[in-house]
Amino acid sequence: MAIATIVSRASGLLSKLMLITIIGSGALNDSYQAATTLPTMINELLLGGVLTSVAIPMLVRAEKEDPDGGESYAQWLITMAVTLLGIGTLIALACAPLLTALFVGDADQARPELVTAFAYLVLPGIVFYGLSALLGAILNTKNVFGLPTWAPVLNNVVVIVTLAVYALVPGEISMDPVRMGEPKLLILGLGTMLGVAVQASVLLPAMKRTGFKFRWRWGWDRRLAEFGGLAFWVLLYVGLGFVSMIVLTRVAMNGEGALTAYNFQWLVAQVPYGVLGVSLLTALMPKMSRAAAEDDTQSLVGDLSLGNRMSAIMLMPFSALMTVAGVSIGVAVFSHGASGLEGGERVGTALALSAFGLVPYAITLLQLRVFYALKDARTPTIIQGIIVVVRIGLLYAFLAISPPDKLAAGVSIAMSLSFVVGCLVGQLWLRVRLGRLRTGYTVWTVCLSVVASAIGFGVATGLAWGLVSVLGLESPVPTAACELVVQTVVGLPLSFGLMALFRVPEVKPALDKVIRLVRRR
Repeated sequence: MAIATIVSRASGLLSKLMLITIIGSGALNDSYQAATTLPTMINELLLGGVLTSVAIPMLVRAEKEDPDGGESYAQWLITMAVTLLGIGTLIALACAPLLTALFVGDADQARPELVTAFAYLVLPGIVFYGLSALLGAILNTKNVFGLPTWAPVLNNVVVIVTLAVYALVPGEISMDPVRMGEPKLLILGLGTMLGVAVQASVLLPAMKRTGFKFRWRWGWDRRLAEFGGLAFWVLLYVGLGFVSMIVLTRVAMNGEGALTAYNFQWLVAQVPYGVLGVSLLTALMPKMSRAAAEDDTQSLVGDLSLGNRMSAIMLMPFSALMTVAGVSIGVAVFSHGASGLEGGERVGTALALSAFGLVPYAITLLQLRVFYALKDARTPTIIQGIIVVVRIGLLYAFLAISPPDKLAAGVSIAMSLSFVVGCLVGQLWLRVRLGRLRTGYTVWTVCLSVVASAIGFGVATGLAWGLVSVLGLESPVPTAACELVVQTVVGLPLSFGLMALFRVPEVKPALDKVIRLVRRR
């Protein structure tokens, strides 16, 4: 899973790099970013949040309780998903101008006509986002993790090809007036939607190989009432996230390139989480679901504690890397082509100032999955409500105090601070619910990872500055690239090595394996 996710994140990063290089980081990219947010958010509101948060625990129980191993229940889920997503897509297409007005408002940098044009082309992706999530959840319960993790790679390949075609086709996308039939507009919008369709379609052969036979299944399932109770709270949870994204988008549209910079720094921050955090969460979720189904609180707490500690150990060095090298990442990676140095610095600054939220983000998501494993969807919704209230307050505070060219950093910081609050609230709530959570052990592990990362990247940054001085580099891009390479090559191994030196228990298995490989050579 980690290897597949590395390829997925790398190809996704390449597609975004091509995007910002080809179309820049200004109003055109902001409009595209706003439009492509719509299908993902609507899918989450309709069904995606319910599926990813509730489907795995419910499918695990059906697999255990039903004579057919949960196949009929999975058929019912697919039938419901296709129906709801299909109807939702038609309504969204009919209401595209209203959705645009809701998301972008009347901000100075907004281009509502262009956002609407992109929305018409990408909104059919709602169905494919939903099916991809559902089929992936079903395959996970059957212990098939590989293909669902590789599927996004194909999506990224389609987008990369789309951008290459876009660059080769002559002409530009007109923003005043917007013309729906422009070739470049159609290529970019339809290519984006096609990528999601491919991502969902490749999962169908894997479903067939597991022995699953689909047929439409209507009517009442005996778990429908239970699912509906969970789904209500999850939908409310997703609705709160939807409101949060609306506010974030409307706030970000007040700064030139702020929405693009926020999305791109979030993409970079998600690379280590996607490779390590998602793999950990995907592996732990079925275990926690089974422990909860068997009322094995001790095992559930053990998995939660392990997940929290592993999240800190694996992600803290990357959080430190993005903090000290954020601006270098932005300049070295995102300042080419139409973006320019200003666009790269905007992305890098936002990344550096908000990277502290990576570990709290991972821990918060793990905590919420514990509640879902316990068939409690109400508590995560309340916690989400607290996070969203804090986030919206911070977003408007940064809007009031930040100049337009600094708004991207303010939006990113607001997001990270809200996850810090969510992490603290979630840990306290689980302590009340489950009893002792080995929090002291977790905090000690977090502290060791912070100290190791600070020392590791302090040394790496000093070496990077020294090398830049020795080489006499003055141009921004080569300087940033040199600093980034040294900080990565020196800082990451040194941070993990110091954790091993500090005898962090979770590092020992990996260290033992490295030692065995070295001895074989």
